Amino acid sequence: MVQEYKRPFLHIHQVDNVLVALTDLPKGTLVEHEGLSLMLTDDIAGKHKFAINDLDMGDEIYMYGVLVGKATEPILKGGAITIKNIKHAADDFKLGNRKTSWAQPDVTNYKDRTFMGYHRSDGSVGTANYWLVIPLVFCENRNINVLKAALLDKLGFSKPRGYENEVDQLICMLQTGRSIEEILQADLQMTPESGSSKKLFPNIDGIKFLNHDMGCGGTRTDSDALCGLLAGYITHPNVAGATILSLGCQHAQAGILQAEIKKRDPNFSKPLMILEQQKLGTESRLLHEALKQTFAGLIEVNKQQREPAPINKLCIGLECGGSDGFSGISANPTLGYVSDLVVGLGGSVILAEFPELCGVEQEMSDRCIDEPTALKFMSLMRNYNAKAEADGSGFYANPSPGNIRDGLITDAIKSAGAAKKGGTSPVAAVLDYPEKVSLPGLNLLCTPGSDVESTTAEVAAGANIVLFTTGLGTPTGNPVAPVIKVSTNTKLFNRMPDIIDFNCGTVIEGEETIEQSAHRLLNYVIDVANGDIKPKAVQLGQDDFIPWKRGVSL
Repeated sequence: MVQEYKRPFLHIHQVDNVLVALTDLPKGTLVEHEGLSLMLTDDIAGKHKFAINDLDMGDEIYMYGVLVGKATEPILKGGAITIKNIKHAADDFKLGNRKTSWAQPDVTNYKDRTFMGYHRSDGSVGTANYWLVIPLVFCENRNINVLKAALLDKLGFSKPRGYENEVDQLICMLQTGRSIEEILQADLQMTPESGSSKKLFPNIDGIKFLNHDMGCGGTRTDSDALCGLLAGYITHPNVAGATILSLGCQHAQAGILQAEIKKRDPNFSKPLMILEQQKLGTESRLLHEALKQTFAGLIEVNKQQREPAPINKLCIGLECGGSDGFSGISANPTLGYVSDLVVGLGGSVILAEFPELCGVEQEMSDRCIDEPTALKFMSLMRNYNAKAEADGSGFYANPSPGNIRDGLITDAIKSAGAAKKGGTSPVAAVLDYPEKVSLPGLNLLCTPGSDVESTTAEVAAGANIVLFTTGLGTPTGNPVAPVIKVSTNTKLFNRMPDIIDFNCGTVIEGEETIEQSAHRLLNYVIDVANGDIKPKAVQLGQDDFIPWKRGVSL
């Protein structure tokens, strides 16, 4: 109901010629805003937009202060903006003047704050402490799975809750003559998780197994990028050491991986075991060596303990998935303010998903610290879109059916809201996949908009915590970096409490400002960095890991 909200609609930017409905508004509703009076000519669902003046075919539509589409047919004042009457459009961009001044937020309350983290020899600090087991090529995936089955339970590392008990109940119903209808209507009873044995290595958060389908058979560019990505994980502050299984003949050679590790950490000193099956001979010998060497490494890294670290040792990945019409109004601006706070404290943040920066290229390039950085960003954006166009699907095809259903009907609308995650600070660096962050401040990382591919890349770039906004609900996690799920609306927060950690629906309801929400979120981030709170993705074992094949992925 309209009366549940302190404001039923929102005018995001003064030049916008649309308003956003914050709740369902029926046809005939009288809307009065800053001297404007209009009556809705359509039912407007919450999260969707309506015109504040008559629009002719070809007229430009603005939201967030930027061009987001053009009318494909006349739209009456008070009429709904839909996929039937608007198409994607975005302004072109060029090298402009530097616009690097920004209103840095007050960070006084965080100056002396610390978090308890794992200090690494390269100066980085982890928010967790993991051991990795990685195949250099998909041929080793089976051996990786054998190691996983052998190690996890015996060493006391917990695994996600299974549903074996529910299957037992279904079998029992079948065996006792229950009908299909009775089975479908049955209320299956969940049982408490059976606890794993006591952890043998209490200072290690887990062993993570990064299976993938790459390493050979594709392009050399992809296999080289895979080595860079894996090197990013091995040198990651949340990783204590790693076991690598190589077949031997694949494109992704151990030597390439070692060179990529050296590139990211010239004085690399973590335990690293690289085992090649074709040299060792039998599968059993490979697995016996992997078990022994991994066990020895775990003994060593279990000596590491959390110690105080300043907030500037945080590197925050900024991600969104399952976005809705509230993403750019509540959760993404909240992340943007958190981003500015972290940058103000000397930390690093990563804004990725380049297809979702379409339409805001001019703003982002103007915010780049110098012209070479701006030119790198512009080149990456143009080349990426050109490749997508050549394959028959430009950036315009990025919004998913769920995005469209919940108000993001053009890529420019989606992008203008997604960019809010990056706050207002200058762009310190532009990184191409799979480069690693080396400078404090806001970093732009070229990745797809695909949630898991982008999150995978952000962590490889150094993110030791990821903030992930969602309006529809997305179960994405990461093997080594805590992923904090932030909902754009309270309905989602209440409907999917098993995967959502933090609610920004309070902003939509007028109960909280963006600034208040951001301070609450940053305190939550510090608790996660301390290890005091485990986000839902960590609790559920959502260890999503998908390397980007450099072909088109939106």
